[in-house]
Amino acid sequence: MFAAKIISWPNMKKQDFIFIIFVCLLFVPFFLSDQVFRFYERFNTDHPFLISFIKFAILSTLGEIIGLRIRTGQYMKNGFGIMPRALVWGFLGIAIKMAFIIFGEGAPRMLALMGADFPSENPADVLRQNFFTTFSVLQLITAFTVSVTMNTFFAPVFMTIHKITDSHIVNTGGTLKGFFKPINVGKIMSEINWKVQWNFVFKQTIPLFWIPVHTITFLLPAGTRILFAALLGIVLGILLSWASLKSRLE
Repeated sequence: MFAAKIISWPNMKKQDFIFIIFVCLLFVPFFLSDQVFRFYERFNTDHPFLISFIKFAILSTLGEIIGLRIRTGQYMKNGFGIMPRALVWGFLGIAIKMAFIIFGEGAPRMLALMGADFPSENPADVLRQNFFTTFSVLQLITAFTVSVTMNTFFAPVFMTIHKITDSHIVNTGGTLKGFFKPINVGKIMSEINWKVQWNFVFKQTIPLFWIPVHTITFLLPAGTRILFAALLGIVLGILLSWASLKSRLE
């Protein structure tokens, strides 16, 4: 029943074409203008946490909007709370950037202590090589280790926090004023469908999707990783929407 619900995507409508055009206009300047792209690169280097906030606030919220379209057939709905969601995703983006730094530096050092032979004093330097021009088994193993540790220790907490804030936004009518009311964490956690949270969100999406794609993420050049992660936020929004729909169907 759940699969049938997901597959029965409504026919393309005018709102879908408008949304697609909006998304294209959002990204086109970065491909057509070297000046815009160079500004992005400078800003990314000079203000890494601020740009992480902006990327996730925009891209991951787009993912949630697409998820809303999947669930309801609409891109906007009263009580959805686009601004509170963007705010939450912005701060989650900062947390993800912190996790990239912590696990990107810590996991290679752990491998070194376990006996891995790294070519430089800083084991994390192996992740700064261009994997796609110079293949390195050690780099692949290191990226996979970073992904496994990050998705084991950080991802479940991250996903649960997102679930709590998402429920709080819905419970307070999707308004900014309501969002800044105290969050009843205990009540929300008692209402979470932990069967879906464990069997789908944790048990399936983490090993089958997030660990492989974050392995790829840490094989990319360092400057593009957080952008790629933010783009994956679109996928995360869709997956969490599927989980929400699955919770109601079970």
